[in-house]
Amino acid sequence: MQLSNKKWSEQEFFEERKEVLASWPTGADVDLDEAIAYHKTIAPTKRFAYKLNESLKNGTTLIQPRAGVALVDAHIELLRFLEEEGGADLLPTTIDSYTRLNRYKDAQHGVEESQAQGKSMLNGFPAVNHGVKNCRKVTESVKNPVQVRHGTPDARLLCEVGLAGGFTSFEGGGISYNVPYAKNISMEKTIRTWQYVDRLTGIYEERGISINREPFGPLTGTLVPPSISSAVAVIEALLAAEQGAKNITVGYGQCGNLVQDVAAIQSVKLLTEEYLEKFGYRDCVISTVLHQWMGGFPADEAKAFGVICWGSAVAALAKATKVIVKTPHEALGVPTKEANAAGLRATKQVISMLADQKMARDSALEEEIDMINRETRAILDRTLELGDGDMAVGTVRAFEAGVIDVPFAPSRCNAGKMLPARDNMGAVRFLNSGNLPFNADILKFHENKLKQRGESEKREVSFQMVVDDIYAISKGQLVGRPGK
Repeated sequence: MQLSNKKWSEQEFFEERKEVLASWPTGADVDLDEAIAYHKTIAPTKRFAYKLNESLKNGTTLIQPRAGVALVDAHIELLRFLEEEGGADLLPTTIDSYTRLNRYKDAQHGVEESQAQGKSMLNGFPAVNHGVKNCRKVTESVKNPVQVRHGTPDARLLCEVGLAGGFTSFEGGGISYNVPYAKNISMEKTIRTWQYVDRLTGIYEERGISINREPFGPLTGTLVPPSISSAVAVIEALLAAEQGAKNITVGYGQCGNLVQDVAAIQSVKLLTEEYLEKFGYRDCVISTVLHQWMGGFPADEAKAFGVICWGSAVAALAKATKVIVKTPHEALGVPTKEANAAGLRATKQVISMLADQKMARDSALEEEIDMINRETRAILDRTLELGDGDMAVGTVRAFEAGVIDVPFAPSRCNAGKMLPARDNMGAVRFLNSGNLPFNADILKFHENKLKQRGESEKREVSFQMVVDDIYAISKGQLVGRPGK
């Protein structure tokens, strides 16, 4: 089937579905009609879309951790701890690395080894191996909605098992779960496999079950300029909407400058709604997520809490619908459940304190929103031109041309010519714009911002700034100043 941003017919979908479900034994337990009937028994308060929609109405910010271990009972214990001791409003099930690579035999070995050792020997929950029944055991054992979070280029079987298992939200997309995670997988392949995920979501929607879809906003999580992550979010929202998804959460990874971060959250929602409207997807509900700092963390626990609380403040002031919470053990490896809950409580405290406060819509915020909007529209419109109006085809060509370029990504389909660096106020700018389709005014804006930093630090604007910025927060700074 030739790639295009065209809704799959049920015949196309169900023909491919036979192969997907046959790829691992637990696929045989997925019965779509039975799964739809099962979802109709799930209480609204345990549905992701319902809670996000209520948050949008009330103007509140929900908190959600990352978490996942290998064995069912231990995973349930972990999630219960996070909602009871951490106060999580929304829950995750983070999937293990073997499952992300469709290596289900290795994941099964990890399950067996975990059972033998009495502790998790996997870095997440192998949902495909556990199957529909055990996934339902997880989702039925907690009070709050549960989302599948992963990093899988080909998530078709994971989505089938996960949705049938009672998960009501599914994260990822054909760009955001390819470029930052894989090296040799083509953009055509991942867009197509994620069209399957979105078509499955659409089929649930058509049968009365709203499943939340969330593109992965932070991408590589390292100095990603807002317009790059926003362009990817809008594209993945458009691709999802074409296949029938109607409840979509677009996200952004905190960069560190308060004004730019608030502007980015406000811009990505505005632009997603603008482009959905432009293409006739008028019945979608768009929410937002702020990911707390995704880069290097200080090893000192007190300093790590400082980073977490700064991200919490951004989420609250940006009025993000939800925030993905980090832990004070980020620099030390897999966090304990106690550390995870502590990060949640710290986040909840800051968000509660800022619930009634608003970010002033001053000239600095307006300038950032305007610049992000201009850059993002330039990328999106050029992508559409390259695809002759087809966003799926245009995305493949845009990556080939460097019109979309994600910094520090391992993927060979990514140009890797664009380089970001912080300006003197810590906002992320373009040191080298590569082949991004920006006009002279935009380029001059970034050049001037970085020039101001160079003058302040009495050094040339150079790649060394990029290196310094990458390590800065782990050393207690935002901007990587020389000699500090």
